[in-house]
Amino acid sequence: MSTIGEVIKCKAAVAWEPNKPVVIEEIEVAPPQENEVRIKIVATSVCHSDLYHLFEYMHPEGFPTVLGHEAAGVVESVGPGVTEFQPGDKVIPVFLGQCRECRFCKSPKTNQCELAWTRVSDVILASVESRFTCKGKKVLQFMGTSTFSEYTVVHQSAVAKIDPAAPLDKVCVLGCGICTGYGAAVNVAKVELGSTCAVFGLGAVGLAAVMGCKDAGATRIIAVDINSEKAEKAKVFGATDFVNPKDHNKPINQVLAEMTNGGVDYSLECVGKVEVMRTALESCIKAWGVSVIVGWTDVYNVSVKPLSLLCGRTWKGCMFGGFKSKDGVAQMVKEYLDKKLMVDEFITHNMTLDQINDAIGLMKDCKCIRTVITLSPQ
Repeated sequence: MSTIGEVIKCKAAVAWEPNKPVVIEEIEVAPPQENEVRIKIVATSVCHSDLYHLFEYMHPEGFPTVLGHEAAGVVESVGPGVTEFQPGDKVIPVFLGQCRECRFCKSPKTNQCELAWTRVSDVILASVESRFTCKGKKVLQFMGTSTFSEYTVVHQSAVAKIDPAAPLDKVCVLGCGICTGYGAAVNVAKVELGSTCAVFGLGAVGLAAVMGCKDAGATRIIAVDINSEKAEKAKVFGATDFVNPKDHNKPINQVLAEMTNGGVDYSLECVGKVEVMRTALESCIKAWGVSVIVGWTDVYNVSVKPLSLLCGRTWKGCMFGGFKSKDGVAQMVKEYLDKKLMVDEFITHNMTLDQINDAIGLMKDCKCIRTVITLSPQ
């Protein structure tokens, strides 16, 4: 029976309040309005940014919400004004939109989109509008996507159409972490052939950054993490060395300087902690080193001594790996299908929506890279 134009009742994981387990509820998902797309989510994965909102940022106005922003699904219906998509299309929702019309989208200098930041509040990390209700209450849409739900409604500027041959339970992880880390190395740092790199933090984003450094031709890639159990996994993605700061009695930037004759050419901070951001910068060689902030946080300020930059280093930040989202995601899916990009290797666990709190626990305890939650068959 067709659901087009109808309110859909479905299961979703609702975060009613911060720092508490999410609850599996029946929610109502309204039909898509103008320029919107309603998507049946096939698979989603848990990203640390979901945990950041739930356990660290904890803005009281950001709840109740349905978390999740790394997913893949099938278009169920479209609203007025949508011409790019039709029911049955395989898609990946993206938290950073690409309208293709604004001055940012038309500029090769950035992957930002002016429309995207008018649709998602950077204060509460939720859409300005939501098509979700539960128990008579409005439920916020996290990062404009909310994929811990069997159905979601997303603005067409934040949906990427992908190759119909793509396995959705695999490519769902391209919706955030892999593109973020890989692109940070390739698009933003612009790692060069024969260079030396250091990647701080070996979650999915960091491992993807390692992979990006390798694909860009770096000859030495030093993976840095306080968990030595991640050393072997880092090698799978291209790391040549592993350093655990806990194994040394001196600042890690000094350790890296001694290992590399003064510092690395490129460093990528993939942790989201301000003290690591500074360390990553100071690990670069003074004259031309480039350091990129990749990890997400908006809780604390970061500071450095001016001489750290005056000497010639460059400090950059990036979001979503510098990819123009709709174009970049589609291209990364193609790279995966052409066997030029590792994706399966990031997936360590598979669960169902009813196990979402277990999946969140695995991420919180650093016992997984990516857990894929299957919501419906492809």
